[in-house]
Amino acid sequence: MQLRKLGHTDIMISPVIMGTWQAGRDMWADVDDGETTRAIQAAVDEGITTIDTAAVYGKGHSERVVGKAVAERRHEVVIATKVFANELRHDQIQAACERSLKNLGTDTIDLFQIHWPSGTFGSPVVPIEETMRALNGLKDQGKIRAIGVSNFSRDQLAEALAFGDIVSLQPPYSLLWRHVEKDALPLCRDKGLTILAYSPMAQGILTGKFGPGHRFKRGDHRRANRLFQEPVFTRVQEALEGLKPIAARYAISLGQLALAWVIAQPGACAIAGARNETQVRQNARAADVSLTPEDLAEMDRIGRPVAAVLDDNPVLWKW
Repeated sequence: MQLRKLGHTDIMISPVIMGTWQAGRDMWADVDDGETTRAIQAAVDEGITTIDTAAVYGKGHSERVVGKAVAERRHEVVIATKVFANELRHDQIQAACERSLKNLGTDTIDLFQIHWPSGTFGSPVVPIEETMRALNGLKDQGKIRAIGVSNFSRDQLAEALAFGDIVSLQPPYSLLWRHVEKDALPLCRDKGLTILAYSPMAQGILTGKFGPGHRFKRGDHRRANRLFQEPVFTRVQEALEGLKPIAARYAISLGQLALAWVIAQPGACAIAGARNETQVRQNARAADVSLTPEDLAEMDRIGRPVAAVLDDNPVLWKW
């Protein structure tokens, strides 16, 4: 798998990134630690050398699973984690970093990200200058190598950039969910930031396995995903029918097609979660797909009717 630069750093990341929200087990159903561990190790074997996690995923459980899974291969991987919106004071940032270092069993976090802007979900409002000062200090100390943000709007990103060197933005981004294109994406490209797209398969809906009548188990947060709710869901099913011939031309699955579309976008990598080794290997194959300009244009046309029935709310879930 051909690696790419993270922003303007010398950190090289894989175009497909192993996402580990599900490894935290909270808000997911039927997740097994052993199976997750084997999936992470298989990801590295397949060239998916970048792993994304967060402190809030299972209150550190995901970080601990990741740390143990790559303990003997730490030199092979790039680890990205996040600090949540309720811990953005200077001292809180420092303490959160220390916890993540311990959870991950490492001396250095390659990419440390602000998970959500301060004030989100009722969290205290903290001046971004204070948060960035703490992050800059951690970088100077060698405890983190680079700083990123997640779920930031263009204005929030611009403000943060005034106080430090940010190398990436992690937004929800897929063929069906494209709010970032109208907001922060132009600034990211202008400043050379990498887009780390989460939910590139739209939490599985772009795989085609969730047809009409599907019901998620209790505790699965995808029940609140707006793409799974009407009137959007019907448009999604129509889009999937249009995408099937394109996937067939490349002899790939719909999920692989969705990942290939994201990593074909300039400066974008795709964070793909996986519950088992089989899913990991399927995700990895997407990096070998080179979509033609004609197919990208056709996919854009197919996906637009879904975006047309969405409002401007950038949050993927109706919480």
